[in-house]
Amino acid sequence: MNHSGIYLASQSPRRRELLHQIHVRFEVLLFRHGARADADVSEDVLAGESAAVYCERVARAKASGGIKRLQWRHLPPKPVLAADTTIELDGEIIGKPDNAEHACAILARLSGRTHRVLTAVAVAVDTQIELRMSASEVSFRPLGEAEIQRYVTTGEAQDKAGAYAIQGRAAMFIEHIRGSHSGIVGLPLFETAALLAAAGYPVL
Repeated sequence: MNHSGIYLASQSPRRRELLHQIHVRFEVLLFRHGARADADVSEDVLAGESAAVYCERVARAKASGGIKRLQWRHLPPKPVLAADTTIELDGEIIGKPDNAEHACAILARLSGRTHRVLTAVAVAVDTQIELRMSASEVSFRPLGEAEIQRYVTTGEAQDKAGAYAIQGRAAMFIEHIRGSHSGIVGLPLFETAALLAAAGYPVL
């Protein structure tokens, strides 16, 4: 078993917590301005791009960008783990809210509906990138306007795809999930462990 660990190409505290949960040793690989701001790791949606294709492309770009930064900074070679979480409703990609008003509008759309949460995980070793996708369904109960506003004022909706955190207060909104709870949080552990094992870094 290899104990030298991996690089995590993400600043998400949720992904760090999930890796700690399965006892994966990692170093956070920081991008210059955060991964989204670097030109080679753009999260802009391309014309006609489906949610699944978008999610896979961004995860792959983050992993590839991580490998490039290892080379630029002359860091010791280790696998680079990257992920992207995307929400889809009615065939449309629902991203992170721009502000509180936008967060309220997103939650109003999700109210009383079922949406899909896609998380693509990519592991890069040298120039080889392997990727797996987790797809889950989340059903919200109907939400009142006042409770949406109260939730958004907690700050929990900020920087979250779909303007909610299943591991936080928003768990009260969710009637049913079908799929991977860790995938909805932001890093599906089943797929992550399988990719790391295939890369020669078994978790157990």
